[in-house]
Amino acid sequence: MFRHILLPTDGSALSQTAVKNGIRLARSLGARTTGLFVVPQTFRLYDGGDSPMEFRERLEAHWRGLAATTLEALQAAAAAEGVASETLVAAHDQPWRAIIDTAAGRGCDLILMASHGRRGVSALLLGSETQKVLTHSTIPVLVFR
Repeated sequence: MFRHILLPTDGSALSQTAVKNGIRLARSLGARTTGLFVVPQTFRLYDGGDSPMEFRERLEAHWRGLAATTLEALQAAAAAEGVASETLVAAHDQPWRAIIDTAAGRGCDLILMASHGRRGVSALLLGSETQKVLTHSTIPVLVFR
């Protein structure tokens, strides 16, 4: 069946629940996992306080910190379940594309993700990133609600 499951996460509560269930599924199948956190590649907002470069550096530090914390928790959960796991951070302005590209590039045969995350206004559109992955992926996608 499935041997390598991609677990994209954004650190939200629903995403964390999906990750935990993905790890349990991997354990039951004897599969391994790859955890993925996508950070923005470009930043279009400027708060007017710091210089644009300082503002960018603050945002990058925030996203990298959130990614590290989230992926450390994923790695710990996988280790606790005895599931082989690796994690990575991808910088991309289209998270759905980064998810699909990572799954293909890493040889994943299943993408397991939450039905929606917390991507601002786009989250109101019934998990637009999840919908895009479902629409464009040639790899099976299991959506956790």
